[in-house]
Amino acid sequence: MLPDPAVLAPFALAVVLITLTPGPDMAFFIGRAVAQGRPAGLAALTGALTGILVHTTLVAVGLSALIVAAPTLFLALKVAGAAYLAWLAVQAVRHGSALRLPDGKAPRTGLGATFAQGLAINLLNPKIVLFFMTFLPQFVRPGDPHAAGQLVSLGLLFIAIAVCITVPMILAADRVAALFRGRPRVARTLDWLFASVFAAFAAHLLLGRAR
Repeated sequence: MLPDPAVLAPFALAVVLITLTPGPDMAFFIGRAVAQGRPAGLAALTGALTGILVHTTLVAVGLSALIVAAPTLFLALKVAGAAYLAWLAVQAVRHGSALRLPDGKAPRTGLGATFAQGLAINLLNPKIVLFFMTFLPQFVRPGDPHAAGQLVSLGLLFIAIAVCITVPMILAADRVAALFRGRPRVARTLDWLFASVFAAFAAHLLLGRAR
């Protein structure tokens, strides 16, 4: 049920860059770790990763049905997704990213509430929903009978890579926050790497369809 190893390598590279690029999820769990300690940061991260698991399940169920019922429509979704990934690459270069941590001390909340907030931030972000609908299908072939299992495997791999990267970041949250605040070139380097990889994905698919 695993995708081809030739697919896993670029997928893993993309996930590493996605995880390292500052965004709302990172700001939330790093901010909680700085303000309330590591347990709060880990609770926020767990909530966000649970949201990713939900997105993965919904994408796997919905897209696997689409592959069986309308493979041509699925292919059209892949092409549209490639265009969306190219747009994300352009936006990363034009506007960049930053770790926008909350100013001052946020009111303390329990670990359960922090988990729920992390889950809500992830599930209710339309950009994340759209991203998963366009990102995961790039690594599955139209008509593949094992597409559902492969999509789930990719989602679980996404979570595993994210855990390996983000848990150490939470454990060193003060230093991570200082790094992004004090060295904006670090974030810009990640923006350019992110843009390069996603532009390459989009170009590969779109040029392949043109041929």
